[in-house]
Amino acid sequence: MVEHDGVAVIKPGQTYVGKQGFTYGAGASAETVGARSVCMNVLPMPPGAVAKAHFHQGIETIAFMLEGECAVYYGDGLEKRVLVHQGEQCFVGPDIPHAPRNESGKPCTWVVVHSSGSDQDGIVMLPELDAKLAARLNTSR
Repeated sequence: MVEHDGVAVIKPGQTYVGKQGFTYGAGASAETVGARSVCMNVLPMPPGAVAKAHFHQGIETIAFMLEGECAVYYGDGLEKRVLVHQGEQCFVGPDIPHAPRNESGKPCTWVVVHSSGSDQDGIVMLPELDAKLAARLNTSR
């Protein structure tokens, strides 16, 4: 964790692997600056990448599409889909199952904010929904 007096700068280059199956660019979080109620990280997704289905228990998420576009599957069975384009924000309420899937054929980059000190707080993985989505889309992960 970066030592600071209430203000800290997080330099690019720090990364970590999240339970969702991606390598994130570490931002301001409990792990880097001791944040308690908000965190922000960068999520690059190569073409064809799919996050593992999950939800954040009691935690809200706002994701800003910095570059590119990405589909987000959501709902109890990941039966709903929204397409997020560059410059748009996607809000995911607490306890909503979701799985971003880059179907664009080009890389995309999200800036992701959670209402918790760490984006790994409260994660509940849903492997049964991974299989359900893959079968519905006739793909494998």
